[in-house]
Amino acid sequence: MPANRFNGHTDHGIGIGLRVPHYAHILEKKPVVGWFEIISENFMVDGGRPLEILDRILEQYHVVQHGVSMYFGSADKPDRAHLRKLKELVRRTHTPWISDHLCWGSVDGTYSHDLLPMPYTFAAARRTAEKIRQVRDYLGIPVCVENVSSYAEFHASEMTEWEFLSEVVEGADCGILLDVNNIYVSSKNHGFNPYDYLNGVPAERVGQIHIAGHTKFEKYILDTHDHPVLDPVWRLYDHATRRCGVTATLLEWDDRIPSFDEVHAEALKAGKFIAAARKASR
Repeated sequence: MPANRFNGHTDHGIGIGLRVPHYAHILEKKPVVGWFEIISENFMVDGGRPLEILDRILEQYHVVQHGVSMYFGSADKPDRAHLRKLKELVRRTHTPWISDHLCWGSVDGTYSHDLLPMPYTFAAARRTAEKIRQVRDYLGIPVCVENVSSYAEFHASEMTEWEFLSEVVEGADCGILLDVNNIYVSSKNHGFNPYDYLNGVPAERVGQIHIAGHTKFEKYILDTHDHPVLDPVWRLYDHATRRCGVTATLLEWDDRIPSFDEVHAEALKAGKFIAAARKASR
């Protein structure tokens, strides 16, 4: 599959999240890493150690920004002060795209600090798409929205989650950050076929993929990001790369974080699937 304006950064390859326990190792050893993903909010500050570390990372690595508080699905208008700080960081990092979650989490300026699932209605899709367009136009770079893991559903929904995701990104003319672990987690929690989800989203809009580990409990699965990727998620990733083509891929490991080398080795397992996708696209 040829590159398009959302997955055109095929040279990025495999990345990992930039996390505090690994700072010293990265700065001292300078490992070969395709790119680092940063949580934007951790660096939206006026100065200090976070920006000092970031600038040193930027001297030798590609960095892509990922947000956790835009809440595209909330009814509130975009926070202008937040956007100004975000744009300053975009200029600093030269991130080729920016991502955040397809969710809600704020009401009248009060923030839940959680990624809450949305009602999958046409009205919600239109409002969300408009908010994404406003953010994209202000920042001046492509935006990718990420599907979240969920543990509850709304009776008001008028379509499936993947139909809603497609409706939003088509309306916003934006990209998708496809989290295959979140698809698997939600499929088990809600009883749908994860391959129906993968086959139902517009592959030409997938600009980035997330992989991660999850935890199985008796009655549900939780998106924990605290251990290696499980086999069913790797199988979904294989299907996603074959359908979407070569796509920048990021391993998330955010709790009980092991050594840098262990995280990096787990991320590099994606290489064989990327190679297969690259071969199929020729």
